Amino acid sequence: MSGAVEIGDRVLLPVLAVVLLAAALVSLCIGAAPLSPADVLSALLGGGGEVERIIVFELRLPRVALGILLGAVLGFSGAALQGLLRNPLADPGVIGVTAAAGFGAVVAIGFGLAAISVLMVPLAAIAGAAVATVLLFAVAARNDSLLVLILTGIGISSLATALTSLAFNLAPDPITLRDMILWLLGSLENRTTTDLAIAAPFVLLGWAAMATIGRGLDALSLGEETTRSLGIDVGRLRWRVVLGVSASVGAMVAVCGAVGFVGLVVPHMVRPFVGYRPGRVLVASALGGAVLITLADLLTRIPTGGERLQLGVVTALIGAPVFIWIVQRSWMASR
Repeated sequence: MSGAVEIGDRVLLPVLAVVLLAAALVSLCIGAAPLSPADVLSALLGGGGEVERIIVFELRLPRVALGILLGAVLGFSGAALQGLLRNPLADPGVIGVTAAAGFGAVVAIGFGLAAISVLMVPLAAIAGAAVATVLLFAVAARNDSLLVLILTGIGISSLATALTSLAFNLAPDPITLRDMILWLLGSLENRTTTDLAIAAPFVLLGWAAMATIGRGLDALSLGEETTRSLGIDVGRLRWRVVLGVSASVGAMVAVCGAVGFVGLVVPHMVRPFVGYRPGRVLVASALGGAVLITLADLLTRIPTGGERLQLGVVTALIGAPVFIWIVQRSWMASR
């Protein structure tokens, strides 16, 4: 069984990498001004015409890069939280950061701060994520219980959702309300290198905090007492995951909006290939999330005759049925 898992691991990661590269290349080709793969590759290598280089580097590459980063963050964070909380239903939304970042952005849009600078919405979203993280630390730091951590996160998420609903209710006009809702649905459209520059430092900070959590998560799957007997500080492990997820997910929500289901379903999709040790699922989930977001973003470009599909809608339409199927399969297997 272990050998089969190792073979699956060695096969899955290269396959996901190849699929991701292919999907990214297709994404760079598709747009209002279609380009051939040869045109895209030539532009990436510094050749081709000036128009092609502008289209690739200034319009499409930032969108593709953000999509890959968003998917990797959500997939990795979902796997990390499921391993930490030992709960297959955990995802980045469980600690309240996603909802809090969304509330910060909605406030910036509703109060007209977006008109001051294009940076105001992402900065407000990052501020919301930071406040949620501070509250989480302040309330849960007094108790080592994972249950307290989960309940605190749910409370923060519920409060942020209620405040977001209040902001909707107080929207000054229908156009502002529409902008709020569309932003919360998530999108990679019209994203630039500025958005990438805003998010990248926080993502790197989050990943640095979670760089060596694999062994701790593997030990934690055997119970907290076993983990402590192996010399692993459970409290430190917990806060490294919380800080890492908060920083990276908050930053991506800040520039891309709230995109759900990726962190929930991707770890379930890769586990049959890499095994059920939480540490082995992390990298595969990051790659799987990047593939899912890149493919979902391609679907948002399908003409609908009206408004374009939003990324969060597509991931929900994909993720919800997949999750239901996973739950049903797991239940049948346990009978």
